[in-house]
Parts: sequence; structure tokens; C-alpha cells
Amino acid sequence: MSKARHRASYADAGVSIERGNALVERIKAQAQDTARRGVMGNVGGFGALFDLSALNYRQPVLVSATDGVGSKLKLAIASNRHESIGIDLVAMCVNDVLAQGAEPLFFLDYYACSRLDVALAERVVQGIAEGCRQAGCALVGGETAEMPGMYASGEYELAGFCVGAVERAAIIDGSQVAAGDVLIGLAASGPHANGYSLIRRLLADVGTELHDDFQQQTFADVLLSPTRIYIRPVLQLLGQVKVKGIAHITGGGLTENLPRVLPESVQAGIDTHSWQWPGIFRWLEESGNIARDEMYRTFNCGVGMVLVVDAGAAAEAISILSEQGEIAWELGAIQRRAAGSPRLVFL
Repeated sequence: MSKARHRASYADAGVSIERGNALVERIKAQAQDTARRGVMGNVGGFGALFDLSALNYRQPVLVSATDGVGSKLKLAIASNRHESIGIDLVAMCVNDVLAQGAEPLFFLDYYACSRLDVALAERVVQGIAEGCRQAGCALVGGETAEMPGMYASGEYELAGFCVGAVERAAIIDGSQVAAGDVLIGLAASGPHANGYSLIRRLLADVGTELHDDFQQQTFADVLLSPTRIYIRPVLQLLGQVKVKGIAHITGGGLTENLPRVLPESVQAGIDTHSWQWPGIFRWLEESGNIARDEMYRTFNCGVGMVLVVDAGAAAEAISILSEQGEIAWELGAIQRRAAGSPRLVFL
């Protein structure tokens, strides 16, 4: 008599539909807390609905962005600090949308792991919801993927997706930037979410642990400080001052990102004496014996966003940003570019 065959199930393969459902139920309140005008329906549908007509745009143009948090996630996992990494995820996307002059409207996340730890995932989503609150956008949904064998135990991956809108006439693309304009720097909260593969290598090379002291904090405190979200202060500024260009200083640092918003006919002159690097960047430079050019190309070095305005509007812009709680200063100026000369120079 033949032996009865075992009936295989998804659970046998390590995937629990019940855990996924439990997470959705836990995060519904967080998502609902980020709701804004235009959102239709609740988390849990096949797609998220958003009524653009509710916002009274005349000629709306949608602006979209997607990003992750890179290997900063490794440090969050190693230090069991999962609450703020979601803020990083939102920030990396909404700040990109802002660079076009757009208001972020809604956000979706993707969370992938080997085995879903519902409590841990809830902590991550709480950070995502907090980031959405800071940005004024709605967390309308996402995807949780449980994939045994794809990730090591205890590890997970994050990705984010944001959609914003801007009036066609108000799109900021840098085309109007001209010689004589002023660069305004906005302070970063730390390395944000870029350069962490090098940071992790340097920590290992010099034998530094995340719990070690660094300037009255720990390395974990400094390196896991969430990316600053510039949405509210910059949108406030856009309603009062004409901004010609916005560069989000992410991977590639000032060297690669600022030229992206400049016409070919001009170059940016950065006054390197206009701000002081936060201590963590000095530590990185010295610990890794990193060349100054490499620092500017890898890290934000304390500058999280750069705005370009008319020279006559610079003082007013800095005042408005300061009133909104930002550290803002004149970072440099735009000048004519000779044929063959670099797009950006450090002075």
C-alpha cells in the first residue's frame, strides 16, 4: 500500500500569508494618519486612488521619483535601529521630486525579506509614515514580499516610490540659471543615505564600532541620523521667491549633482569657506585618507540641498528659510563658463 503524499503549502516554503495580513492591519492606522486631500480609499486595495482634481491645479504636471536607502540599511540592522530608516526612504524620494518644484502627493513602499518579522516591519513603516508626515504626502500603499532564500535571516530591503505635482508654468528645470545668480546651501543632517559602502568599509578598517563614542554621541547616533526632508520650508520659499534651480545633493555629492541643474553656458563656483563640515566628514576624510575631490564626489559634506536664486533675492530667501528652521547660507555663485572648463569649481 502506497504512503500518502504530503500536501505541500506556501507555508512549507517559508511564506506566511497570515504574517503579511497582520502587518497590513497593524500599519493601517499609520497610513491613515498621513492622509491628505486627494486620497481616495484605504490601504489594502490592488491600487491606490488619488483625485488630482481635488487640489485645484490648473495645468498639473506629475513628477515621480524612486529610490532606496542603500547600505545604510546594514547599519540600521546591525544596531537594531529601525524607526528612522523609513524617514530616509521617504526623504530620498520626496527631495528629488522637490528639485523640480513639485509638491509630493503620495508615497508607496516596497519591503522585502526572507521571513517577515511583523513587529520589526511595523517599526520600519512607522518611520515611513513619519517621513510622509514631515513631507506632507500620503502613504497610500506598498508591497511586502516574503522570499525565503533571497535574504539572510534578519535582513530586509527597502525601496520607495513618490508622485508629486507642479503647475506646468512653475516647473524648475535650471534653464533660467544665469551668471550672477547666487547659490544657497541648506544644511544636511549628516551623510543622509549616500556613501555608506565606503563608511562601512572605513569603520571595519579602523576597528570602530557603532556604539563607540563620537563627539558626545555614538557613531550610530551620527551615522543613522535620518535624511533631512526639505519639503515644507522650500515650498514655503517657492511661494515668495523665484527659485531658478534646485539640486538635491545625493550620490555623487556636490560634484555630480549641482551641474545637473545648470545650463552648459555657466559654471558653479563653490565657496568652500562658507560653511564648516560636520565632524563626521572630517573623521571620514582623515580615517580613510580620502582626497578632498573624492570627498566632494562621494558625500554631501554637510550640504543637503542647493538652491539657485537671483543675487537680489538671496538675503530674503535665506531669511525665509531660517524662519522655517533651516540652516541656510550663501554657498557660492554662478559665473560664465569658458569652453572646455569644468561645470563646477571649488574656490
